[in-house]
Amino acid sequence: MFIFDISNPLTLILMLAATILLIFLAQEIKKSYVSAIPLFLYLIMVVIHVAQSMTLSEEFSYLSATLARCIAIDFVFILISFFSYLWVDDIEAKKLGRKSIDNSLDWFWKKV
Repeated sequence: MFIFDISNPLTLILMLAATILLIFLAQEIKKSYVSAIPLFLYLIMVVIHVAQSMTLSEEFSYLSATLARCIAIDFVFILISFFSYLWVDDIEAKKLGRKSIDNSLDWFWKKV
């Protein structure tokens, strides 16, 4: 059974670097949809990992710990991507002079 093991340290570092670069690109061009790309990819990955763990057969039961780590890491990356999306959306809204999607974190963005 093939799983995309993101608990591998090298894969984890590469995914973190790609996420940070996309967030930086979104912040520079002030387009929130660029920071939404990793968010959707991580949401798809968590769905795939959960589906794999739910349909895991007995012969691949040794992969359950790896899948659990992958799901936990997926949720961490979803959290990072979601906050970065809100941050870039706030930057884009200020640039265009319109209301942001969610203004409940204004106190936080002023400190960033």
